[in-house]
Amino acid sequence: MRIVSNTSPISNLAKVGQLDLVRQIYGQILIPVAVYDELLDERAGETVITAVRSATWLEVQPVQNQELVSELRNRINVGEAEVIVLAIEAKATRLLIDERLGRQSAIALGLKVTGVLGILLIAKQQNSIASVKPLMDDLITRASFRIGSQLVILMTRRFARCDR
Repeated sequence: MRIVSNTSPISNLAKVGQLDLVRQIYGQILIPVAVYDELLDERAGETVITAVRSATWLEVQPVQNQELVSELRNRINVGEAEVIVLAIEAKATRLLIDERLGRQSAIALGLKVTGVLGILLIAKQQNSIASVKPLMDDLITRASFRIGSQLVILMTRRFARCDR
């Protein structure tokens, strides 16, 4: 299983002290250079930078198809563009990404995507976490993770079933 991740799943889970869930679920994770640079940028914060530097299971891999990166940049940022291209080049089983336009672009190119909330659901199903709702609340309050109101309702129902 080859998994490629964008910045958001890694940084948000790091901010709430749950980055290791990604390793537990998926093992080795590939990230492109642009994502690595975003994760180590001082704006990411010391918590994220420290977590990323100690995550030996993150593998940085440059993308080759710069033409496709440039094409995607018309719609999404460089990190999202590189992560999509890397997922295609690596023949990834799954792409971890949260941003709406990035997800839409990835799906249009035939990639399977999962975001932070999907990771929490999988972690609960695998008994890696006791409850999903407190982590979702932490993401909102501590990581400023934005969730649309309709998705909050849907996920609350889904989490209620998982947390039983």
